[in-house]
Amino acid sequence: MAPSRRTKRVVASQPGFLNLKSSSGAAGLPSIRRKRVNKNKKKNWNKHSDINDVTEFLEDVRHQERTIGGLLSEKSDDNLFFLDVGQPKKAEQKAEPVDGKKRKGKAVRPLRIDLILQHDSLVPPPKDVLAYQQPNAKKLRRIAQKAEQLAAKGVVPRRQKQLLNRRPADRTAKKAVTEANNNPDREYYDIWGQECESKDTADPWYLQQTGKKRVKRPEKLNEKPSVLPAVEVIAPGGSYNPDFFSHQALLQEAHEVEVKKQKEEDKIERQLAVNKEHIATEETILREQVEGLVEEETEEANEEEEGVAVGAITVAEKKTERQRKKERAYKVKEQLRQANRYQNDKRQQLFQLRSIKTSIKQEEQETKDKQKQRKAKQEAQKAQPRRLGKLKFKAQDMEVQLSDELAGSLRQLKPEGSVLKDRFKSLQKRNLIEPRERAKFKRRLKLKYVEKRAFREIT
Repeated sequence: MAPSRRTKRVVASQPGFLNLKSSSGAAGLPSIRRKRVNKNKKKNWNKHSDINDVTEFLEDVRHQERTIGGLLSEKSDDNLFFLDVGQPKKAEQKAEPVDGKKRKGKAVRPLRIDLILQHDSLVPPPKDVLAYQQPNAKKLRRIAQKAEQLAAKGVVPRRQKQLLNRRPADRTAKKAVTEANNNPDREYYDIWGQECESKDTADPWYLQQTGKKRVKRPEKLNEKPSVLPAVEVIAPGGSYNPDFFSHQALLQEAHEVEVKKQKEEDKIERQLAVNKEHIATEETILREQVEGLVEEETEEANEEEEGVAVGAITVAEKKTERQRKKERAYKVKEQLRQANRYQNDKRQQLFQLRSIKTSIKQEEQETKDKQKQRKAKQEAQKAQPRRLGKLKFKAQDMEVQLSDELAGSLRQLKPEGSVLKDRFKSLQKRNLIEPRERAKFKRRLKLKYVEKRAFREIT
């Protein structure tokens, strides 16, 4: 029975099927019920809701806005209708072409592509909100309101005061008339000189606001890092044929340098030397060996001392009332004595004004002497190399020849030293570069010695 009903229902749903009886009156076919949908869920709104009337209405409104520029109900009659007075009269004489010939043909019409791209909608473009926004508008509005309040009170802002007080530009000078480039008699044009003059004569306020004002050079950059000359001239004793006394003076200076080096080496050796007191002797060895044998005797003596101390603590007696009063009276008397002594010292200082003035002058003189010494030390340090890096500056060894090594002429003179090393040390001494040392070469892989086949055959 069920399959037959299903077949009838499928046939009735086919297009072109004419139902002779109503669905309600059909005895054999069941009635088609409407599907029940829960419309309180959002996913069923568009699926099971008929909104065609709303979309048609909105499309009609948009069409009216595009074609007319608004709704028909809101337009006046003058905008919707016009008075037809017939065709306008043609001009009797048409403008003749320039070449005097008459041209036949249709009038020039715009291309279809241009008509398609032409803007035919009367809807105004959307307003760009970002184009009307102004950064810090609230702050600028508040500043403008404050300026209006100050102007009402008669107060001039600081920026306007600066504009009023600035030096007016010299407008009396007339501009020079530019001459032609092909004039051979014109004066030479110095571009650098004119630029300097224009910057010096320009308004300082204009230069400051436009950023063309020259930055003031710090005074410290004008100071040299060292007062030493770039090239130090050697002493007269360093000549190839020096005077005897000048040569001896140079030898004495070199001798003092070597003596100073020797003293520093001796000082390091003394600091690293072992102290004789720290060397073990027979007595110290025996004392270490007998260290734990006399421990019992020392413990008994310590116990006796502790018993005496404990007994002394227990013997302490309580002070009486009379003793406490006596101690309080003694404290008051001591305080009075200290106060009187302080007052007497103040009175005595009145009679010591001369000695106090003398001591003050002496202290001031000592302060001035210390300042002079400090300045002299600073001036002396300007000629000394500073500590610019982790290494200290080491002066170059003096190039001195002994008396038997002196050459009588330039032909017999042997070159000594290196100009490159001398300039490098001079830069370090004048605090232009930091002291450096030669980088140590460290081989990554060990060398491998291999005998060649030809050498092996010979041997």
